[in-house]
Amino acid sequence: MAEKSSHELIVCASLVENPMNLGGLCRTCEVFGVVQLVVANLAVLEDWGFRKLSASGHRWQPMAACAVNQLPAWMVAQQQAGYEVVALTAEPSAQLLTDCQFAQKTVLLLGRELTGIPAELLELCDLAVTIPQYGQVESLNVHTAGAIALYEYIRQQG
Repeated sequence: MAEKSSHELIVCASLVENPMNLGGLCRTCEVFGVVQLVVANLAVLEDWGFRKLSASGHRWQPMAACAVNQLPAWMVAQQQAGYEVVALTAEPSAQLLTDCQFAQKTVLLLGRELTGIPAELLELCDLAVTIPQYGQVESLNVHTAGAIALYEYIRQQG
């Protein structure tokens, strides 16, 4: 097993509503040594679907809550703390993930299932990235997309 990560990545999943997606994200974040997973409400930790998918990752993954209506202020506070806020979106105007160079101190903002990241939050982000896709389906599941972006961050940071 590798040593615990010293990466400075925060994953913000406050817009993600499905407890099973959040559980999968929690497991992925724990595996990659993410500094913090932010969700809308920590009550999700009690959800059976969340716990099943997190596979006990919730026991070790640092988590915090930020309600959706608090996201703009939270994002600005992260930027003031030196973090670059990166939106993971299916927007065609976003930079390809394969061309992105993540800052060491990154917040990865994930979108809501089906509707993505609201325009007012996208405007607050320092960068928007998208995963290159070649099939007919328009987007990946948020947990899958988040895992791909997390891996790319970890790969770049070494």
